[in-house]
Amino acid sequence: MHGARTVLIRAADPGDARDLARLRYQFRIESDAPAEPELEFLKRCTAWMTEQLRPGTGWRCWVAVADARLAGTLWLSLIGKLPNPNAHSEWHGYISSFYVLPELRNQSIGSSLMTACLQACDDLGVDAIFLWPTARSRPFYVRHGFGVRDDLMERRQSSKP
Repeated sequence: MHGARTVLIRAADPGDARDLARLRYQFRIESDAPAEPELEFLKRCTAWMTEQLRPGTGWRCWVAVADARLAGTLWLSLIGKLPNPNAHSEWHGYISSFYVLPELRNQSIGSSLMTACLQACDDLGVDAIFLWPTARSRPFYVRHGFGVRDDLMERRQSSKP
């Protein structure tokens, strides 16, 4: 597909769960072989996403709609902080499952999704937003105000019992 395309960025709702599960599957198998059959994953993921997209959960999701189909997604988990006696915000945000279909990349869809997420974080008073970038995605995140921190640590749990 060539030429100008109209892309709509909107909040996802539970009715998007099945299509979002498909995008999640596509996203994850780009870098790792699947460990469960596709249909089983889609069923499990659709159920999870349906629940998380209901009002009142800690998850938010935005979708990009192009040519009447979901073309991209970005998920944000709101993580509550302990109450503060000072003026610090009591929320962190974790960005996950940020994905645009390969054939639609480099058309500003990702930037539009990120802008919607960052605006929501501003509106909610989120203190800090974190994510785990790939080497290829780091310049994108830097353009959107993210920086590499030296005061954040991570411990990965072993996959061995």
